[in-house]
Amino acid sequence: IAMKKHVATGSVRQGSLFANPGGPGYSGVEMVEDNEKQFSPDLNTSYDIIGFDPRGIGDSTPITCTGAGETPAGGAARGAMGAEDPLSDSIRADAAGVDPAPPEDTEVPAAGAAEGGADFKTLIDEITKNYRQKEADCASATKPAGLLDHVDTVSVARDLDVLRALSGDEKLNYLGFSYGTYLGAHYAELFPANTGRMVFDGAVDPTLSLGERGVGQAQGFESSLRTYVEQCQAGLAVQKGQSCPLSGDTDAGVQQIRDLITSANQSPLKTTDPNVTVNGSTIRVAVNRLMYSSEYWSLLTYALDQAMNQQDGTYIQALYGSATAGGGSGAPTFYAVNCLDIPVQGDMSTWEQQYRQNLQSSPTFGASLSNQDARCQAWGHNGTRKPAPIHAKGAAPILVVGTTGDPATPYAWSQAVADQLESGRLLTWEGNGHTAYGRSGPCVHRAVDDYLLNGTMPKEDSTCKGSE
Repeated sequence: IAMKKHVATGSVRQGSLFANPGGPGYSGVEMVEDNEKQFSPDLNTSYDIIGFDPRGIGDSTPITCTGAGETPAGGAARGAMGAEDPLSDSIRADAAGVDPAPPEDTEVPAAGAAEGGADFKTLIDEITKNYRQKEADCASATKPAGLLDHVDTVSVARDLDVLRALSGDEKLNYLGFSYGTYLGAHYAELFPANTGRMVFDGAVDPTLSLGERGVGQAQGFESSLRTYVEQCQAGLAVQKGQSCPLSGDTDAGVQQIRDLITSANQSPLKTTDPNVTVNGSTIRVAVNRLMYSSEYWSLLTYALDQAMNQQDGTYIQALYGSATAGGGSGAPTFYAVNCLDIPVQGDMSTWEQQYRQNLQSSPTFGASLSNQDARCQAWGHNGTRKPAPIHAKGAAPILVVGTTGDPATPYAWSQAVADQLESGRLLTWEGNGHTAYGRSGPCVHRAVDDYLLNGTMPKEDSTCKGSE
């Protein structure tokens, strides 16, 4: 297991703070290497901040795949403290349950599949073929091959307790984002007496099945898109000198984006590179990724304006490239972990029902957030531990931070986790995008730091608003 420590810069050291950036599949080592963007000066002064690559990831013994374009799992951490480069890692997906490599539109069937029947079976057959091939590519290249059956989150939580002991700390102080909250919750359940100050930002509800995660996220991403369109039309998601290319009301604006996707699939947009064109799948992925980071919505506005009014896909391609470029949470690792964590449920009939529900609640993104059970069944390395509440009885107080407009880990999930945890308390950020700490204003920043540094929990029902 690879670890990296950023030594406390102050003269009075408070102990270690372990951190996980999300995924499953993101590198805690790289998160700590990018320290100044990830953690506040006060945390750096007081804590040795330790990042680690969970088993199967990055500089730990990695899951390695031989398929075209696949690389050892791991890569860039989320921009937890914000990023100066507007086309940076911070617009990458890192949420448990969101495929970091969304399926190409070959896995999104023709309109007829929404009605089910033979077209849906064809879709599942295609998914099954693709994910069996992914598994074969990984099984042949991963050494030891048995690693694919031992990268579940409970095993990682046990590793984390060993790392805590090696660090010399009696208690685990921990800051986890997105999937990192799921890991932290399992740690607190397994080792409640060893928990110190723990913060879960953008929590993942452990009671949900794979299909239920997809349903929640389909609704979350479509809701975020509507919020973006509203802000664009109101002039809030534009830079000085820009105009919003989306006309009419919110429904009309959302439909214009869907129409752009459809049109580009039929007639791809040109870019400044004569060898690169932009199709609808590229636009959909770029828009999906920008829902994670509302601070960059003005960039999306500019890219859409160029695409819609100049038929120029250059800026869409730049956003897409930034969102999907090397590193990050590789798809094989994502499935290797999730498919061991949550058992396959349902059958063709229930999968089709969820698929149709997702298409209805999220016409823009629903198809790519569906059929996780089918993918896991084809992957073949499956767990049996059923989703269940985590209470962590006897654990120290745990601060859960939930963002009301979070598309990837919907606010209801953070509410649920705070309720389940015996010692949980919810801090709400009324904002948009994925997670809060480092993206929101000083209100959240102060509350998180105050707990980690001083042990002071925010008051019950505390809420931070916007950039305050």
